[in-house]
Amino acid sequence: MALALFVTVMQVQGTVAKVAIEGAPRPLADFGNLGYALLAVSGLVLAVRRRWPVPVFVTAALASLVYYGLDFPDGPGWLGLFVALYTLAAYGDGRRSLVVAGVGTTVLAVGWLVAAADIEPRAAIGWVFFRIGASVMSAALGESVRSRRVIAAEAQERAELAERTREEEARARVDAERLRIAREVHDTVAHAIAIINVQSGVTAHVLDKRPDVAREALQAIEQTSSRALREMRAILGVLRDDDNGRVPYPGLGQIDELAAKAREAGLDIKLEETAPATALPSAVGSAAYRILQESITNVIRHVGPTRVTIALNPGNDALEIRVIDEGRRAAPGAADPHLPAQHQISTGGSARPGRGILGMRERCQLLGGELDAKPTPGGGFEVRARLPLAPTGSPL
Repeated sequence: MALALFVTVMQVQGTVAKVAIEGAPRPLADFGNLGYALLAVSGLVLAVRRRWPVPVFVTAALASLVYYGLDFPDGPGWLGLFVALYTLAAYGDGRRSLVVAGVGTTVLAVGWLVAAADIEPRAAIGWVFFRIGASVMSAALGESVRSRRVIAAEAQERAELAERTREEEARARVDAERLRIAREVHDTVAHAIAIINVQSGVTAHVLDKRPDVAREALQAIEQTSSRALREMRAILGVLRDDDNGRVPYPGLGQIDELAAKAREAGLDIKLEETAPATALPSAVGSAAYRILQESITNVIRHVGPTRVTIALNPGNDALEIRVIDEGRRAAPGAADPHLPAQHQISTGGSARPGRGILGMRERCQLLGGELDAKPTPGGGFEVRARLPLAPTGSPL
C-alpha cells in the first residue's frame, strides 16, 4: 500500500510540477479532472498488484492509453505502469504472464506512437520511445527475478530430495546390515545346534555302555559350540565401534573344517573340489560357505547319517556348487543303530525344504546367481547353486 501511495503522489506531483514549468496543451483538470483521476488510478491500483497482477497491469495500461490518447501532459505518469509490468512478470506464472506483458506492451507502443503522431516539437517523441524501452526493461527485469526465484526453489527442492534420499539409503543400508547379521546368526546357530543335537543324542545313548564314544561326542559338542560362539562374536562385532575381537567371515578356506564337523555328526562326506584359477571374491566365498553349511545342516536335521557329495566347480565366470545326499540309509520306520529312538526322523530329506532353502536362494539372488533344490530319483536331495564371480550385490 505504501508503494501505491508513493507512486500516486510522484505521478501527480511530478506532472503538476512539469506543467508549471513547461506548460501543457491540455490541463489535467479537463473532462472533470480526468487527468488527475487517470494518474491516481494507475498509481493506487498497485496496492493489489501481487494478488491480481494481470488485472492491475490491464488497468494501468488502459489508464495510460486514455491519458496519452487525450493528449494530457507528459510526465512521470508511467511509473505505475512500469511497476505493474514488473510485478506481472515477477509474480506471474511464467509463459502466460510474458505473453500478456508482450501483447500489452505492443498495444501500448502502438497507442503511444499514434497519440504522438502530431507532437510538437518532434524531439519530444523521444519520450515515447523511452516509455516503450522502459516497459520492455520492466518486463525483462521481472522475468529475471521470477526465474531466479524458480531456480532457487528448484535447487532447494533438489537439496531436500537429496537429503531424503540419503536418509532413505542410510535406513536401507541399516536394514540390509541387520538382515545380513540375522542371516549369519541363523546359519551359524542352526548348523551348530543341529550338530550338537545329534552328538548329544549319541552321548545320551552310549554314555553308560561306551564312555569313550560319549567323551568324543562331548568334545565335538564343546568344539562346535566354541566355534559357533567365535563366529557369532565376529558377526556381531560390526555393532561395535572398534575392530577388537573381529575375525574374517567364513569362506571356502574353512570347507575342510566344515566337512570334518559334518563327519563327526555322522555324515559320510565326499568332497570334489577344483582349485580356482584366481582367488574367489570374498562375497562369493562367504555365500558359498553359507550355502554348503545350510545344506549340510538340513541333511543332519532331516535325514541323519548318510552319504553326501559336495562338488565345487569354479569356472571362468561363475562358481557352481552341488550338494547331493543319498537319503536315509535305513528303511522307513527303522531305527538308526547309532541314535536313540527319539532322534530318528520319520520323513526323508525330500519332504520339505524349509526356510533354509529360501535363505540360500536369497543369497544367490543377491549376488545375481540362482539356486535349485529338488529331490533326486534315488530318494535323496540335491542342492545346485550358481554364483557369478562378478557379483551384483553383497550377501546378506
